[in-house]
Amino acid sequence: MDKPFAITLDPGSSLANLTGSWRTLRPEYVDRLPPCNAACPAGENIQGWLFHAESGNYEKAWRSLVENNPMPAIMGRVCYHPCEGACNREQVDSAVGINSVERFLGDEANKHGWQFAPAAPPTGRRVLVVGSGPAGLSAAYHLTRMGHQAVIYEAGPLAGGMLRFGIPKYRLPREVLDAEIKRLTDFGVEIQLQTKVTNVLEAMKDGFDAVFLGVGAHIAKRAYIPAGDACKVLDAVAVLRDMEGESAPLLGRKVVVYGGGNTALDVARTAKRLGAEEAIIVYRRTREKMPAHHFEVEEALQEGISIKWLTTIKEAGMSEDGGDIMVEKMALDDKGFPQPTGEFERIEANSVVLALGQDADLSLLDNVPGLVVNKGMIEIDAGMMTGHPGVFAGGDMAGNERTVTVAVGHGKLAARAIDSWLRGETWVPPPRHELATFERMNPWYYSDAPKTMRPVLDIIRRQSTFDEVLGGLDETNALFEARRCMSCGNCFECDNCYGVCPDNAVIKLGPGKRFKFNLDYCKGCGICATECPCGAIKMVPEGN
Repeated sequence: MDKPFAITLDPGSSLANLTGSWRTLRPEYVDRLPPCNAACPAGENIQGWLFHAESGNYEKAWRSLVENNPMPAIMGRVCYHPCEGACNREQVDSAVGINSVERFLGDEANKHGWQFAPAAPPTGRRVLVVGSGPAGLSAAYHLTRMGHQAVIYEAGPLAGGMLRFGIPKYRLPREVLDAEIKRLTDFGVEIQLQTKVTNVLEAMKDGFDAVFLGVGAHIAKRAYIPAGDACKVLDAVAVLRDMEGESAPLLGRKVVVYGGGNTALDVARTAKRLGAEEAIIVYRRTREKMPAHHFEVEEALQEGISIKWLTTIKEAGMSEDGGDIMVEKMALDDKGFPQPTGEFERIEANSVVLALGQDADLSLLDNVPGLVVNKGMIEIDAGMMTGHPGVFAGGDMAGNERTVTVAVGHGKLAARAIDSWLRGETWVPPPRHELATFERMNPWYYSDAPKTMRPVLDIIRRQSTFDEVLGGLDETNALFEARRCMSCGNCFECDNCYGVCPDNAVIKLGPGKRFKFNLDYCKGCGICATECPCGAIKMVPEGN
């Protein structure tokens, strides 16, 4: 089929009129910030690696991904994917399954043995990283990429921090965790296990030029509950940590978990898998106020976990056939806060597990000049440095939002800041592009393609085994899901502008090079900007 007549014209031909002088607005190609990228706490270039994945080049997609996040197989399982909540595709049909594709790429890397690209030449500088959780592993990886020698001191017998001791196996299989940690050590990250840092300044005397503190929140918060001998009162962190030991903790037939976060759900679901006949979560507020993620609550309810909303524990005592607890029902006042009602109920329980939050151990920071601790967290500047020069911090020690993804992002930012500090400079984050909002898109060009849901393990096996609950995508599904990306705010060479321009003023520069405008022939009609599917063209006043 012949091309339309206008497209066959070459710029400058005798058939084209010089209409550029008519223009009051001119088009410009722009790169806007995709909302998924903007929402990612780890700072991934999500749209960038999805572009390679949708072409079927999975290794290149993985290599693009690990420029920012060295643990995609882990993050594809435990990240709460705020990127998907920001996805513009949500307003067309449903968000792109970014987390699903990330997991697929991570699993492909583990299956095929892909290794990180070579690091920069050695700089001769050594950096101590305290803690081998997500923040520490991320910082050590990025420092190694830059050519510095990163040495992790880990107090525990195994690496992984809260990834290993705070996340159950049904969410994060240990073979996946071990594979991603091994890739890091093969890359050059050194991990010294059972090496507890009691004084950070003393530890730095072992030939280190800087230190990154990435200690996780391992210390459980406590609440005083009068208790008799028949009912054991435990803390959630200890229960999850003991799951990594040789013998599982003994919780009994009836387990009550006090709290409303993701850790409370993890412990209740773990108790069910250990054989508890009943696992009950007691939470003093409503479901809407529960800090746990919605899909985690749904999974727990599916597995038979009971949740008593607007209820608080008053005491754990004795009964004829074992332990029990007394709870008090709460009611919301006119401001929405729970208030006691004086209405009590007894619930049989062999153990009570407190899941009321965690704190990081800050004792290693005693007597460090200039360092400020506020409400259990270290104060840091924009470059992740504490008040003491050369001491940086991130993860649970330095942030209110304690998630794996936030910790990985902290580690990356701290590594960049440390690298600049070691060179006598101050790291300044690059300016961000304007956001590619849905209003800038032209969704008419995108056909409906509903999200591919990951397979879920059947309820019977979920209640009795620690097999992974959520399955992964296969290659066909992953390719389909990657191709649902709308490339918000960035040209993907669809040729729309080239085809609709009435003045033949759009010039193709070749595959991967996009286009440019011949402003001698462009009269500024704006059709190209209007018809750009992804919002990668804007009209600006002439002369700006």
